[in-house]
Amino acid sequence: MGDLSMSRGPGDPADARTPRRSFLARILALGSTLLLIAAACGGGASQAPATEPAASEPAASAAPTEAPSLGEVTVGSNYSDQVPKDAFAAMLNYCATQTTATPKINTVEHGAFQDSINSYLQGTPDDVFTWFAGYRMRFFAGQGLATPISDVWAKVGSNYSDAFKQASTGDDGEQYFIPMYNYPWVVIYRKSLFADKGYTIPTTWAEFKTLATKMQADGLIPLAFADKDGWPAMGTFDILNMRQNGYQFHVDLMAGKEKWTDSRVKDVFNLWKELLPYTQPNALGRTWQEGAQSMINKEAGMYFLGTFAGEQATDPAIRDDLDFFPFPVLGNQWDSENAIDAPIDGLMISKSPKNLDGAKALLECVATGPAQLEFLKASPNNVAAAKDADTSGYTPFQQKMAEIIGKSGAIAQFLDRDTRPDFAGPNGMQGFLQTFLNDPNLNLDTYLGTIQSFYDSLPPQ
Repeated sequence: MGDLSMSRGPGDPADARTPRRSFLARILALGSTLLLIAAACGGGASQAPATEPAASEPAASAAPTEAPSLGEVTVGSNYSDQVPKDAFAAMLNYCATQTTATPKINTVEHGAFQDSINSYLQGTPDDVFTWFAGYRMRFFAGQGLATPISDVWAKVGSNYSDAFKQASTGDDGEQYFIPMYNYPWVVIYRKSLFADKGYTIPTTWAEFKTLATKMQADGLIPLAFADKDGWPAMGTFDILNMRQNGYQFHVDLMAGKEKWTDSRVKDVFNLWKELLPYTQPNALGRTWQEGAQSMINKEAGMYFLGTFAGEQATDPAIRDDLDFFPFPVLGNQWDSENAIDAPIDGLMISKSPKNLDGAKALLECVATGPAQLEFLKASPNNVAAAKDADTSGYTPFQQKMAEIIGKSGAIAQFLDRDTRPDFAGPNGMQGFLQTFLNDPNLNLDTYLGTIQSFYDSLPPQ
């Protein structure tokens, strides 16, 4: 450890005059040096300054080595509306601080993203992409267009309920999806409008139509309606089918296990005809955002859509004035199901990502409550999927969302998520439902036969 001799320079007058003192000084100096060396080697709280090590000893590193950067992770996003777009960016920005991955978001208009998803995933997709749980997740997993992430679930699975895990699992038993949040499809309204007009919340089909008739007499459009985007009408079909025929028939119809020519499907469209006189006219020329504004501006009394419709209320006072109720029951054996659409949104990894490690690290972060709450801060019309999300800050609107989802005995994902995408798209159910809305008095037998023929013409999965 270096030369320990403490000899002084020659000609020191003190040493010459007092040899004994000099000897004691040397002993004391040697003792001090040994103490300093012991402290340095022992790693005590007050260590001696570092000295150059002997040649035989490796040099200690000055600072711990930082974890290597996982690099850029590209993320294909369908969050094109400003509120969810900002919310998604906030969540991924948070995850950038929690990992060494750097997310790069590539946003595509929501409808176009969904309509082109098949060709997108077969081409050169982003590492990670926004998508939905349930059948549509399983479809692409089964086609080999997504990367299994069961290893990620082994780390984060305890943060999700069994229902979320099931909705994230492919037919091969592997997990492919990380849930971020979900939301119910309900009838949304302005509390102040109902209070001013003395309206009461309907719980049955008869009460619903009676209220709609009263709203018409008061000069209101009872039910805002918009289907320019193609998908909103699917939610109306879903709820009417589940109320009329039950959840199991609905999901079996979506999966091709039941026929569209079944008389029970015809009953659904006849029920829909009863509702159409109360809905906003010219629905095919109106976006869902415009439909939401009709309800927010009190031109329409109600709006049946996902709670994300509340994002259109940018004024906090109006946002706090929003409330909702479940779609009324019909008075049949399926009433106790309280079935609803409550789609789960989240993330998947494409089949051959350029940055698999970075993508998995990003998904691990998204699976945490703090990350999901970053999304909900900017978009408070959803509820977090992760168990560790702090719900104490939920608005009354969010608390009610969680309550209605919890009380539902059966939860569907939404028509275009519960069936194969080539059946749900613009050439399939989107177009078929718009045909019905454009001419509700068409021959239903012929119409439903056309739908079934189209389904039967699709290639085997």
